[in-house]
Amino acid sequence: MFDFYAQFESITFNIAALFYFNMRKYFLTLSVLAFVILSFTMNSLRSTGAKRKFIDSANFNFKVKPSDNFYLYANGNWLQNNPIPASESRWGSFSEIQEFNYNALHSLLDEYSSKTNQQGSIEQKVADFYKSGMDSMSLEARSFQDIAPDIKRINSIVTKEDLINELCLQQLEGGNPVIGFYVDQDAKRSTEIAAQLWQAGIGMPNRDYYYKEDERTKKIRDAYRTYFITLFKLVGEQDPSLKYDVVFALEKKLAGACKSPVDLRDPESNYNKFSIADFTKQTSNLNWNSILGKFGIPTQDSIIVGQPKYYEEVNKQINETSINDWKTYLIWHSVKGSAPYLSAEFVNANFNYSGKALSGQKQMKPRWKRVVQSVDGGLGEALGELYVNKYFNAEAKTRMLGLVKNLQLTFAERITALEWMSQPTKAKAMNKLNSFMLKIGYPDKWRDYSSVKIVPNSYINNLREIGKFEYQRMIAKIGKPIDKTEWGMSPPTVNAYYNPGFNEIVFPAGILHFPFFDFDADDAINYGGIGAVIGHEMTHGFDDQGSQYDADGNLKTWWTDEDRKKFDALTQKVVKQYDNYTVLDSMHVNGSLTLGENIADLGGVSIAYAAFMKTPQGMGHVKLNGFTPEQRFFLSWAQIWRSNITDEAAALRINTDPHSPGVHRCNGPLTNFTPFYKAFNIKKGSPMWKPENERVKIW
Repeated sequence: MFDFYAQFESITFNIAALFYFNMRKYFLTLSVLAFVILSFTMNSLRSTGAKRKFIDSANFNFKVKPSDNFYLYANGNWLQNNPIPASESRWGSFSEIQEFNYNALHSLLDEYSSKTNQQGSIEQKVADFYKSGMDSMSLEARSFQDIAPDIKRINSIVTKEDLINELCLQQLEGGNPVIGFYVDQDAKRSTEIAAQLWQAGIGMPNRDYYYKEDERTKKIRDAYRTYFITLFKLVGEQDPSLKYDVVFALEKKLAGACKSPVDLRDPESNYNKFSIADFTKQTSNLNWNSILGKFGIPTQDSIIVGQPKYYEEVNKQINETSINDWKTYLIWHSVKGSAPYLSAEFVNANFNYSGKALSGQKQMKPRWKRVVQSVDGGLGEALGELYVNKYFNAEAKTRMLGLVKNLQLTFAERITALEWMSQPTKAKAMNKLNSFMLKIGYPDKWRDYSSVKIVPNSYINNLREIGKFEYQRMIAKIGKPIDKTEWGMSPPTVNAYYNPGFNEIVFPAGILHFPFFDFDADDAINYGGIGAVIGHEMTHGFDDQGSQYDADGNLKTWWTDEDRKKFDALTQKVVKQYDNYTVLDSMHVNGSLTLGENIADLGGVSIAYAAFMKTPQGMGHVKLNGFTPEQRFFLSWAQIWRSNITDEAAALRINTDPHSPGVHRCNGPLTNFTPFYKAFNIKKGSPMWKPENERVKIW
């Protein structure tokens, strides 16, 4: 799944991992928002008679020339006047939308929490889940007693067989720190569901945090150690310092067998299909027939393994790591996964590591906001159904359909006009483009949560119940036809995505409006905002990853060899461009990690501009508030990327996020786009200028 905007909020302690593995094949990069409009904002504006400034010069920094740094020219004063709140690690246009959405969900949950709801209804489930998370007195009184049986059970492990049984038991509850198992679409047989494995095993953001020796990474490792020792003291474990050394050593060995974020972006190398018998021979301490049986999986003749080297290392450590050390490792991951949902001591320890050390937050988010995130993460379609019933405007869906169609027609014209692509490949590209499936707002068929038992007084048990439900829902797909009505995000999510397996673009209702869309705005604003986002999502079907999937969603070559070489040569120019952008100290954007998003940003703004130029405003020359239609389009583009971010969060994203920082998402594509040069009279020698023969045009 390629989504528009990267988010690092936790979901829930078991279902976070389950969601990741279940969506792994699509979650190769996180892509750019696509947008649906919500009626509550428009109704609010109209009822009060408020008049919005779609391009507000108060946000500009006129001391900066557009030709020097267009992002700062368009957003400089906004950045200065909108510091990061203490409870956040970044603040920008996306954050403002998310804040509005949090408040909408909070209002819904407060409303239903104050009512007597029918037992078993979605209203009862979301309200009681919310109540259980907000019941701080009960959480304080219970401390860690909800996970004490787990610790006791882990401590009773004696043999390797006991260890495997424990891993299998945890899988049934939607979590497993060692085996990244999930059931999903077979990438090369898109009509089939397959059992699959992905790397797992580590507690820090990725493998590099175990090996890098720069000062920033060392500080994060120190914070990770402090986090471990704090939690182990809280649950009464002895010798936490020594036990940390044991766990870190094991995690480092597992990390050494994991692929880097860049390597994980190669779908072909992450597709390794084995017979069960052959994979069991390769990992002899892991009897996969037995393990899958304990996972509740019917007999399988094969399994798809993302990173075989990781499982070879797990197999090795089953032998070489003592049972006592494995027990310590499992206790750590059990306590760490539950810490955000226990008493204040645990929550604070988690925040000190995840919030302060990793992201630079100064204060924790208020409890209500953290619990809203959990309800949305755990019962997203139940909460989402209530959300769209109150807030979603059907007119928005009609408007979105029109915009998508306009962008799709424009994209087709651009494919036809490509000079570097041959006719046979163009024909297949057109087939893929015309085969896009579009989802807007919310699912046509809501998820059935009737089997999920939610109570108002046990937060951890509610999370566990949801984890079990999601796991059973996942494995029930085996042997059934692919359900292309399924959504990978909840309706209130402020994001959107392209899914190559379904060849679909998906726009949840939660993606609001301004600065991306407003019914009252001129076309320049809407095409520069949501239009560019729609184009971005479409381009993901043709970026370095998405282009490896055909119109039916199969990981399959559909290019001529010569066309692929030309495409790869163009994309390497994009890699080089972004590699040269400095973010912090000596840290640069990773052009290889962010390649898919950078291609999509360039395609998004290019396609949206071409579509805009067909509108009456685009074909005219009438200035509005002193700006030409073309200038307003690019200013709209710039303001969606405005964002302040802490140094810690910026560093984390450079290491983990397939999206470039906002300033480079704004400026980078424009330096390749000649219409921008004309709109703002960009001259040779200015920082935003590139020689015409060096400007990259892919789609």
